Amino acid sequence: MAYVKNEVPVFGTTFFDGAMARKGYGLNKMCYTFNEASAREEFFKDEMAYCDRFGLTEAQKKAVHDRDVLKLIEEGGNIYYLAKFAGLLGMNMQDIGALQTGMSLEAFKQKLVDAGR
Repeated sequence: MAYVKNEVPVFGTTFFDGAMARKGYGLNKMCYTFNEASAREEFFKDEMAYCDRFGLTEAQKKAVHDRDVLKLIEEGGNIYYLAKFAGLLGMNMQDIGALQTGMSLEAFKQKLVDAGR
């Protein structure tokens, strides 16, 4: 089986590999819990205590506090789990896509329409 070298295939993207999965394990585990309403409520009662429960690093906790989804990706967050966190913030995948491309939400949506998606 061929393995992909840790090369960034698209400029500006974060390569999510095994090392990133290990780095973001606690963060992704925490985001998975947001499937449950009780977990979302507990998170909003004391966000940093909730982060500590999953062993988030200081950089991850700062990104959570700052609502910086792109930084969370850099810190090992898997986009599918981070979608749960983004949902807490009233964001969806198109909002994240706009952030990743540096486009306005409206321009990003139009780009999707133009591409037939």
